[in-house]
Amino acid sequence: MLKNVSARLGTLFAGSLVKQIMIGLVAGIMLAWLSRDAALAVGLLGELFVNALKAVAPLLVLVLVISSIANHQQGQKSNIRPIVMLYLLSTFFAAVVAVIFSYLTPQALTLTVGATEITPPSGITEVLRGLLMSMVANPITALMNANYIGILVWAIGLGLAFRHSQPSTRAFLTDASNAATWLVRCVIRCAPIGIFGLVASILASTGFGALWQYAHLLSLLIGCMALMALVVNPLLVFSKIRRNPYPLVFTCLRESGMTAFFTRSSAANIPVNMAIAKRLNLDEDTYSISIPLGATISMAGAPITLTVLTLAAVHTLGISVDLPTAILLSLVASLCACGASGVAGGSLLLIPVACNMFGIPNDLAMQVVAVGFIIGVLQDSAETALNSSTDILFTAAVCQAEADRIPSRI
Repeated sequence: MLKNVSARLGTLFAGSLVKQIMIGLVAGIMLAWLSRDAALAVGLLGELFVNALKAVAPLLVLVLVISSIANHQQGQKSNIRPIVMLYLLSTFFAAVVAVIFSYLTPQALTLTVGATEITPPSGITEVLRGLLMSMVANPITALMNANYIGILVWAIGLGLAFRHSQPSTRAFLTDASNAATWLVRCVIRCAPIGIFGLVASILASTGFGALWQYAHLLSLLIGCMALMALVVNPLLVFSKIRRNPYPLVFTCLRESGMTAFFTRSSAANIPVNMAIAKRLNLDEDTYSISIPLGATISMAGAPITLTVLTLAAVHTLGISVDLPTAILLSLVASLCACGASGVAGGSLLLIPVACNMFGIPNDLAMQVVAVGFIIGVLQDSAETALNSSTDILFTAAVCQAEADRIPSRI
């Protein structure tokens, strides 16, 4: 009896994760439609899933980056530099796209201004200071607070230090990396159950009313992200591989973007991207570093959220914005996006930083954040799908471009 149950569970977990997630999504919608109380009760499953992702993702990034750098042999070409350049270019272009379409279709928010006085902006010194302080944060604190910039800095430093360690130590780091990856895969395999609980509880508690209230704003956000995924990113990929980029683009969106859409965590989607890279026969020395790195600094969706919501607040409050200021906003949004948390909703908490550029006080900025959380069910999912699929897309583009150049040299 136990063997039969174990065999059936093994078959279930070995099936297509995307299909299982879709089943969980449909089941959650049906439960919310049939019984509101039951849907709220199963919300615990969703909370457990999200908290498990939040708990394991920082540790995964730390261990993967340390192991990848420590085991990288000197003289091996990893092609990290062109991948990082693509990451940064995509992030900046995403902010520019958001600025352009925010000008073309200005948005208005419902904000309680009251007697709050708007003061002139004091510059971006605090932005840079916060970024630097995040870099030198205590590693334990960085892990506890999911400070991915601090985690990345410590991981790079420790990885470089461990390159001089004994082979047995580097072998242990490899085992630790494999163990952390296995643990995250186990959590992700529970995604269908977690999505079932999340969707059911969200629909039971809020319904679609809150989403329809901001449907225009949500459509602008998702439209900008779709433009990045289907136009801008393919152009960047074409500049590398010099052939039709869309087969690779659609593969990454289908296999990486779909799971990231539901898990809503770039960091937790690292094992999925690693598996895709292995199946595409990419250079392991490259993707073992670029994928964890991309989960931290490749945030093409985050500057769209930051820019669109900030300019919506600016338009609502009647603050005039010229083109140089909008370009500066793009730069700040790109900078903030690199420090965005790799877990669900991380970019929304950076909105006050961008709002500060226009002298918008923190209490109004937090109202904008609240609007972001209202539409966050779809916004954050689409943002994470763009972020995570971009990681594997650019890694594959650079690896394939390098592979195409090698025969020509021979």
